[in-house]
Amino acid sequence: MNSHPFDEAVALQRQPDGSWLGHTHPAYANMVGPFGGITAAQALSAVLRHPDRLGDPVSLTVNFCAAVADGHFVVQARAVRTNRSTQHWVIELQQNGQAVLTATAVTAVRRETWSLDEEPMPICPPPEDVPLPAVRAPMEFVRRFESRPISGGLPEVWDGKGDSSLSQLWVRDQPPRPLDFASLASISDIFFPRVFIRRSTHVPVGTVSMTVYFHASAEQLAQTGSGYLLGQARAQAFRNGFFDQSSQLWNQAGVLLVTTHQIVYYKQ
Repeated sequence: MNSHPFDEAVALQRQPDGSWLGHTHPAYANMVGPFGGITAAQALSAVLRHPDRLGDPVSLTVNFCAAVADGHFVVQARAVRTNRSTQHWVIELQQNGQAVLTATAVTAVRRETWSLDEEPMPICPPPEDVPLPAVRAPMEFVRRFESRPISGGLPEVWDGKGDSSLSQLWVRDQPPRPLDFASLASISDIFFPRVFIRRSTHVPVGTVSMTVYFHASAEQLAQTGSGYLLGQARAQAFRNGFFDQSSQLWNQAGVLLVTTHQIVYYKQ
């Protein structure tokens, strides 16, 4: 049985000093270096595989310090504080002895409490009624996801006449794969930069920092399986070379699984 490209990409080898050795994967190549979501998933995987981990991910913040080059990398994940039910991690991804990504993560043992999704799932047509896009970006990582845009898709004409940064789409791994925390971190970065959508103009961009908040338990991810996720993303401000980007992902049952926030650098 062939392994899924995602599992190949997040595979890490434990080193004698406690660090992890990984490798970029051509299936998740972006225009320059790898897709940021897969790099975030690789960083989180070092925590998920750590023998001292307590609980499941609650949050992950990754700071992209430099472009990740194709090839090997080393991930160091260290628990800096362990409490009764929470654990705090510091993560660093290095190439040639220099940091290309720094991150922090919080894991926790989840307990049954009063719960509510304050942000309702948007009313949208089901995924089987939403066609595949007529235009698809040429980057290799785009092929790793089945994305069905409902609104705010990649512009068919780059004419500078965009009028909204809001996007809604159905998405899942391609080929389909049961969802887990690492793949949820990756798919959280699936949205194209909001400046592309808002302006319908190509400009140089790069994510500087991304935070992922995991609202789902491991049981809810298992219930989601390989089903579609409904994603929504929008920006709130474009100013002085940076814009923010907020997004949410629900499963088909309407459970809010994850919310994310990014700050992105752009020119022009």
